[in-house]
Amino acid sequence: MDILSNLVNGIGQALSPTTLLLLGAGVLMGMIVGVMPGLGPSAALAILLPVTFGMEPGGAIVMLAAVYYGAMYGGTITSVLINTPGESATVASTFDGYPLAKQGRAGPALVMAAVASFVAGTVGTLLLSLAAPVTAAVATSFGPPELFLVVVAGLLALIVIVGKNRLLGAISALIGFALATVGIDIGGGEQRYTFGSTELINGIDFIPVAIGLFGVGEVLWTLYNGGHLERLQYFDVRARGSRFWPTARDWLESRWAMVRGSFLGFFVGCAPGAGATVASVMSYSVEKSVSKKPERFGKGAMPGLVGPEAANNAATSGAMVPLLTLGIPGSASTAVLLGGFLMWGLQPGPLLMEENPDFAWGLIGSMYLGNVMLLVLNVFCIPVFASIARVPFHVLAPIIIVLCVLGTYTVNGSIVEVGIMLACGVLGFFMRKFGFIPAATVVALVLGPMAEETLRQTLIISGGSFTIFAQRPASVSLLCAVGLLLLLPLITRAVRRRTSTAPVRSAPDDRIEV
Repeated sequence: MDILSNLVNGIGQALSPTTLLLLGAGVLMGMIVGVMPGLGPSAALAILLPVTFGMEPGGAIVMLAAVYYGAMYGGTITSVLINTPGESATVASTFDGYPLAKQGRAGPALVMAAVASFVAGTVGTLLLSLAAPVTAAVATSFGPPELFLVVVAGLLALIVIVGKNRLLGAISALIGFALATVGIDIGGGEQRYTFGSTELINGIDFIPVAIGLFGVGEVLWTLYNGGHLERLQYFDVRARGSRFWPTARDWLESRWAMVRGSFLGFFVGCAPGAGATVASVMSYSVEKSVSKKPERFGKGAMPGLVGPEAANNAATSGAMVPLLTLGIPGSASTAVLLGGFLMWGLQPGPLLMEENPDFAWGLIGSMYLGNVMLLVLNVFCIPVFASIARVPFHVLAPIIIVLCVLGTYTVNGSIVEVGIMLACGVLGFFMRKFGFIPAATVVALVLGPMAEETLRQTLIISGGSFTIFAQRPASVSLLCAVGLLLLLPLITRAVRRRTSTAPVRSAPDDRIEV
């Protein structure tokens, strides 16, 4: 009953005119940025974060959360209409979304994707309402050793699951940790790596780094790949002779795909490092394996679009569980959100729901209403948002760069931070080019101070001995999880080798002997 009453209070807070206005603005801006090819939720959050300065903390976080799940759907529009995913989480949506558009069914495809996003977002938020208090209650028993291991496990999951090259992923995380050491030593108070610059005494803020890696870096990467020269074939959602609304068959054959994708996406999203990309690809594989007509997949099967769309939107709610209850972001997008929390003096973690219940439940309540707004905007404004996809990238690129520069400068009025942002933009381009993981860098930068502080506290408690990690039941469990993550690549490789070398059985003879 406590959960239900808290949820009702949270929804009541979110029904205030100011919160509703911020929700609508966040969803709208998120969708607009998400529609721009090459930009996804992480870039949308990084670019739009400076817009929230001067706002009340609760309203600012509500707006950023709305940008988060609004941008997630925005990438679907380009995936369906021009076969260009807005970001990695919508790659699976191109497999059947674009073939549906080529069949003249772009309208039904986008409407079904919008409904799937709404259903998955609602299911995910409901599960978040149930899981967050339980996880927070367990996490209240965590001390410095457990919190340090949670940080390590979260980064390892991000490197192992997302990255193709684990060594490059580890280097990406180390770059983030190195940037986090700039400033004042939390132990002795001495300056570290400031090189005499007063601008760096307070450390390197995550905002210029995030905007550079995900904003400027993505623009440079798209330009490098010739995005400004491509003439992509575009399919109009209201083409003459085409149907805008889905048929009864579309609803019938996709209803269970929505359900499966919603639950799968949420639970995968709860795992740090997995996120919406893994959830959407897994959902596509599940739908193809359970389908009675798997040969239709890749040629315009509606469940092949609906399942991944439900999964990647439910994963956004799942990712909020470790963020709110442990203070651990599982992706680049939630890392930017965590930075926003810290910037407004809010510390996500086990005590957030106890010390700031109105804020925590107000945020969860706003997600219910945000999903309703997302559905309304999606269904009735699809043609408007789709028109943004037709804007050539050579027009969008300079606009995005200018927004990145202005957004960075307005934070602290620092030219040095603008330089850091542009340098990180170049760094982000080369990281993409050579297979590094920019998301790991941002997550490590945000979690670096927490990791350093909890490790120091742990060693002070133990007198410098690392055996403390093996003396507490919770830390032993987390150590086992870390060990499993380290062994996961070896296990995966062994399973693939065994599968590839397994003898192929010949098909049984269908002839019946009399």
